Parts: sequence; C-alpha cells; structure tokens
Amino acid sequence: MSAIRFYCDEDSQNHALVRALRSRSVDVTSAGEAGLLGATDAPQLAWTNEHGRVLFTPNVGDFCRLHDQFVREGTPHTGIVVAEQGLSIGERLRRLLALRNALARILHGRHKAATVCG
Repeated sequence: MSAIRFYCDEDSQNHALVRALRSRSVDVTSAGEAGLLGATDAPQLAWTNEHGRVLFTPNVGDFCRLHDQFVREGTPHTGIVVAEQGLSIGERLRRLLALRNALARILHGRHKAATVCG
C-alpha cells in the first residue's frame, strides 16, 4: 500500500502516468475520476483534504499562492507536490516514486524527517 495517496490535477493527469503509478501499487486518482475537470484550484485542494490525498501538479505559481493563503489563514492541507513543467512521464514517475519511498522510510522510522521552507 502506498504511504501517500495522490491526486493528479487536470494539468498532470496524464493517463500513462496514472497507469504507471497504479502498476507500482501507488494509490492515485485524477481530476477526471474525481469529477473535477475544469474546477479551479481551491476546490481541488479542498477535495484532496476531504479525501486524504496529496495534490500533484505542475502548476507551481497558483498552488504556491494557494498554499501561502492556507498558511496565513491557519488552514491545514494534506499536501501539494509541484513538478516543473515539461518533465517526461518517466521523470515524473521516478520523482513521485522516490518521494513515496522516502516518506515510507520516514514513517517507518528509518530516517529523520526534515522540513524545507522556501
């Protein structure tokens, strides 16, 4: 079972990526499957919170602003993973799997967790 349950927003929901993640036992759903095609960013982040999923997107600017808004308001969220635009499906897959594996090691006490603030 995946340590992280992902949600791929409309900008990142490539079917090949979703299939590749699932073939590696990653729990992932897409905007289309969640009925959120065309939804703005805030409702998507709210949906991920309600469903315990981490949002994956290449939409760095909008979701960083939304994250900052949540912080200012004291509203927690389940997480946002941003990937730079133009990465291949293979590179996105490798990075998401590396993140999942690193967090699984942290959750199992094999490594100390670090917080990165930017």
